Amino acid sequence: MSIKPTSPFKEQTPTLVLLLIIALIAGWYFLSGLAAQVAADVPVVSLITGLVLVVVGFAAGVLGGLIGTGGCSLMLPVIHFWMGYPAPIAVGTTLFAVIFTAISGGYGHLVRRNLDVKAVLWLGGVGILGVILGSWLFTLLAAHSALLGLILGLIFLWPAIRMIWEGIVQRKMPQREGNMIPGPVWGWAIFGFIVGIATGVAGVGGGYALVPGLIYLFGAPVYITMGSSLATMIPLAVVGGGIKLFQGFVDVGAGLLLAIGTIVGAQVGSAIIKRFKPSTLKLIFGLYFLYVAVKFITAYFGILIW
Repeated sequence: MSIKPTSPFKEQTPTLVLLLIIALIAGWYFLSGLAAQVAADVPVVSLITGLVLVVVGFAAGVLGGLIGTGGCSLMLPVIHFWMGYPAPIAVGTTLFAVIFTAISGGYGHLVRRNLDVKAVLWLGGVGILGVILGSWLFTLLAAHSALLGLILGLIFLWPAIRMIWEGIVQRKMPQREGNMIPGPVWGWAIFGFIVGIATGVAGVGGGYALVPGLIYLFGAPVYITMGSSLATMIPLAVVGGGIKLFQGFVDVGAGLLLAIGTIVGAQVGSAIIKRFKPSTLKLIFGLYFLYVAVKFITAYFGILIW
């Protein structure tokens, strides 16, 4: 007896429900007047900036679904450098939005079998402990946001350059893929803890540590890496974003609007990922990551680049 395939609409029902819930919460938040009660150095969301936030969230979601990150690297520079959000608020708000990028994209990769569930449970489960430690460290570094950006930029230069090089060199080489992440459980646990610290400290660090780490430390297949990375970010972003919300580092209105965009964008990214060769994904990841790293480094020296 043949099994009828699940219809695409039924597969997307959880995503549509999540999108509706966030849209209703966002509508209530803005209509209640809570959005106007922000700190003096935080921009008030207007109709135009609200639409910009949704579009930025969508773009970040597509990027995140493709390369296995929460999209912080796109959202954070835009709302910090271009929209004027203070760096600590930008970190907290984008990490809050990543909760929904990860849930939507992680589910999208799950139904397409682009992730290793066992590895995700170990990486994300132990990573929660790292997020708690990293969030405490964040409170110590919040007053030194420029230094935090410099540290991030310097740390991430190496994986960016390496992925660009491999993305170019491996384009002419046969690509090997699989359906699981090699490595011992204790290795996943230690790595998840380190990634959790990076997520708690900087938000942007989690996915960008996961992807090169899984590929280079564990020899994980590229497609499985992208899906597993995004799914691992679910518990890390929930805990990290929740802590930053409690600490007052989240602009809820902006975070909800970013979330609306990321929920849709992450589904698009996870749906089209296999239209790209693994080497192409590495090249995309490396180029954008290099741009963000250079942007943070130059910002420390007072040089702002677009």
